[in-house]
Amino acid sequence: MDWQASGDWQGGTPGHDPSLPEVLAAFEHGGAWETAAPSAALAAVLERVAGPGRLYAGAGADALVGIVRQWAAVESWAAAGMLGALRAMIHDDDTGTPVLGRRTDLPGGWDDSLTYEIAAALAMGPQSAANLANLAWTLGMRLPGIGRLLAGGILTRSKARLVAQVFEPLDEDEAARAEALIAGELDGKTYPQVERIAWRAALAVAPDVAERRRSKAERQARVTVFREQAGTVGLSGRDLPAAEALAGHANVAARAAVYAASGAFPGQDTSRLQAQAYLDLLGGVPATDRIAFAAAGSEPPDDPGPDEVGPGDGGPSGGDDGDGHEPGLDGDRYDDPADESDDAIPDPDHDDDLPGPDDNDDFPDLGGDGGDGPGEQEVPEPPSPPLAEVTVPLATLQGKAERVGDNRLLGPLDPALARQLAAAAVNSPHSRWEITIVDEHGYATGHGIARPARGRPGRPQPPVPGPRPAPGTLPARVTITITETFLQRVKTETAEPRSGAPPGDWELTPSKPGSWALTLPGGLVLAVRFDVVPTHTCDHRYQTSAYQPGDRLRRLVQVRDHECTFPTCSRAARESDFEHAIPYDKGGTTDACNAGARSRRCHQVKQTEGWTVTQPKPGWHQWTTPTGRTYTQEPWRYIA
Repeated sequence: MDWQASGDWQGGTPGHDPSLPEVLAAFEHGGAWETAAPSAALAAVLERVAGPGRLYAGAGADALVGIVRQWAAVESWAAAGMLGALRAMIHDDDTGTPVLGRRTDLPGGWDDSLTYEIAAALAMGPQSAANLANLAWTLGMRLPGIGRLLAGGILTRSKARLVAQVFEPLDEDEAARAEALIAGELDGKTYPQVERIAWRAALAVAPDVAERRRSKAERQARVTVFREQAGTVGLSGRDLPAAEALAGHANVAARAAVYAASGAFPGQDTSRLQAQAYLDLLGGVPATDRIAFAAAGSEPPDDPGPDEVGPGDGGPSGGDDGDGHEPGLDGDRYDDPADESDDAIPDPDHDDDLPGPDDNDDFPDLGGDGGDGPGEQEVPEPPSPPLAEVTVPLATLQGKAERVGDNRLLGPLDPALARQLAAAAVNSPHSRWEITIVDEHGYATGHGIARPARGRPGRPQPPVPGPRPAPGTLPARVTITITETFLQRVKTETAEPRSGAPPGDWELTPSKPGSWALTLPGGLVLAVRFDVVPTHTCDHRYQTSAYQPGDRLRRLVQVRDHECTFPTCSRAARESDFEHAIPYDKGGTTDACNAGARSRRCHQVKQTEGWTVTQPKPGWHQWTTPTGRTYTQEPWRYIA
């Protein structure tokens, strides 16, 4: 074997066939093979260290981590090579210039003969072959920077395909600008993180593209039934209006919480209960029947009449105590699907740490004692459906800019959709309103909860329980973002004499000292007082000597971190533990500079031997693994 490598490396020259222990050492943290670019030489060395039966004899945990990382890089490099060969086939097709005009039936326009040649060679369907050819052409000609990241082992093929799909509606100039925005942001990112970054870039260069695409898709709304790989059946509503779909999901989560609290479904996790709630709501099965018959070990009637639908079957039960918690939502809706077909339905990523009602203080103890038969099972009172989480810049709401919003379920929101969801939230008396101030990097520096202003005009709150939401109504927790410079400009402009006209929609104005007033469409006025979010420095103003933080400190850490602080975990901070970097029982303080959001599983891993978390600055969380590798998570970057 005569592979050559330039430069010095631990273990001698590759061409001289060094001993296996030395080669393995070069895959350890910082070693030459662990940091080498993917190549045929790297693939050959990986094959050699695998050994007979691929048992990797003699490899320690540190070396094995490096080996796994480099196999993944070689896999991406090999995919880039295959796509390059496909591009060569496309160049040879007909006159050498494929027809790039898009048709409704196929994503690409080259000759079907070429598509079928690829399909036969790779044993895949013609549609998948056309999609693969389209990806090859896109990564070579339209998004060459993403193609280079694939060849360099930075992106997997499925992640590169995801970026190409997100950028597909953009014209050539827009795609090039969007690619430039994200090229340096994708290393080390998970599939959902790549999706979020790509959508933010696409909407930044062409805010109206998603709106046009969505408007067309909503005219094709449908419900589909399909067979899952396990032999089970999927039932999916596709291309639905966003506000109504989010409200429906909240009702499913609320019904599942009732089932969990009843005690009639032992051993069933939140995902399974949500699936049952989904079917029951569609089938008109009352919660009372489902719980009673589950306790009795039998099934409810198949066709209950409309008068049999009981409480908890949909709509908020009133009150203002939803907190946006979405049981069963981990944020990773799917992770790196490998199917070649772009129209494959993603497989949800199962998470053993899905939260249930007991994980959330705002879901009260709804337990029932249980009975011996269908007529004796106590049914808990249904909780209010969880509030959808919507983040939208104030400048977008006011029509002064076209900046991207965000939603935990839907990801980045184009400006038109962000305004639509915010308007739907205004229509619900159960919505909550918060304002987050961000610096020039998007890091949160201030936060306040908006509450009805005393003595100011506004709509009266309905009694509890509240009405079912009307179409176009979305009970939501809306976070409005605003930059520090914009806030200062608003303060300066407001200080000038006014004409006496009533405040307009989405207006934020200084009120009495230390507070602001937010005016929503329709005239509801909310008062806001801002707290400092300890992101860059910590003045210890929220520190407590107790183990548990105060409500304000917990809230501000959640705003700063937004998600679990392990770099590849996307559990919402509101659903995560408040955790001390230096343990409390080892002298760690209960303060923002020693605290972060950790999902329960990440919290438990951090407490195992060999793991440490430090915070060089309050909002930066540096994780060191047992093999000595370090990964840093910065504060969440909001768009304002």
